[in-house]
Amino acid sequence: MYSLSDFDFDLPPELIAQVPLQERSASRLLEVASDGLRDRVFTDIMELLKPGDVMVFNDTRVLNARFFGVKDTGGRVEVLVERVLDTSTVLAQVRASKSPPRGTLIRLADAFDVTVGERVGEFFTLHFPGDAIALIEAYGRLPLPPYIAHEAGEQDERRYQTVFARSPGAVAAPTAGLHFDQPLLDKLQAKGIRLAWLTLHVGAGTFQPVRTENIAEHKMHSEWFHVPVETAALVREAQRSGHDVIAVGTTSMRALESASQTGKLQEGSGDTQIFITPGYQFKTVTRLITNFHLPKSTLMMLVSAFAGYERIRNAYAHAIAQRYRFFSYGDAMLLNIDPLWMEQR
Repeated sequence: MYSLSDFDFDLPPELIAQVPLQERSASRLLEVASDGLRDRVFTDIMELLKPGDVMVFNDTRVLNARFFGVKDTGGRVEVLVERVLDTSTVLAQVRASKSPPRGTLIRLADAFDVTVGERVGEFFTLHFPGDAIALIEAYGRLPLPPYIAHEAGEQDERRYQTVFARSPGAVAAPTAGLHFDQPLLDKLQAKGIRLAWLTLHVGAGTFQPVRTENIAEHKMHSEWFHVPVETAALVREAQRSGHDVIAVGTTSMRALESASQTGKLQEGSGDTQIFITPGYQFKTVTRLITNFHLPKSTLMMLVSAFAGYERIRNAYAHAIAQRYRFFSYGDAMLLNIDPLWMEQR
């Protein structure tokens, strides 16, 4: 049984990528295969996939979800929208010297007032005076991850979104998708690789630390996802024909596996709190493209479950030694499912 400390590692701070590379597909790619590690460039993905394989991308779009504001009592607040509940209501983190009681008015971005509603766990419901997404996009700021040390600028507005982002609702990017530009997507399709889409709105909980040494006690955050009919059909066709199903990012992985709990991928929408740790039996995904993750994070546990604990430890040690760039603006890995799982399927 693994504990939290098993997923820790020492990362030199200078390896945390603070800005994106000039070209999306110019990043490095560490191929983590059953027979060893190979240092590659990201465009090598073309030769590592086969015609008939299906790649599944998350088309969520990051909202300008960060606000600074003032309570009607004069106190300053910082608001991070977690989820849009309906056209005029959101769930949000509210940081203030004192928690705002129900009915409090908060002036956001010196532009409009929201009303505090009921509290839901660590979040507050906020009622907007109009279309919430429109107001968020017009007046909010892009919420960069906490390990990026600068405020979001013009470059971030463009590069902290995937080129295929079209469904607004996330507060963090599905970062494995950031490596793809349109020419690379076109080349993949020309080779006969099938591209499929789903939506999982990434919440701020993706950065939430695990605080218990016994990882079974950790409560996973909830995220909304949707798997279209067309995507489910493409995946099932690939499975029948013996082709790989490649999740582009851990968010696509979580959506696919959440929608496969009956044993076969089902189309539809829902909320997921799936917590994938070593011992989980994968039902749909056979390969994973992902960035490098934070120590002691739920995503370190996920990739260890998928590719094998020792294989991931070796891959991270290699990446640090070879000066790979880490986290959202960093380099990528291509993982194969642990052969032990394939033998059981």
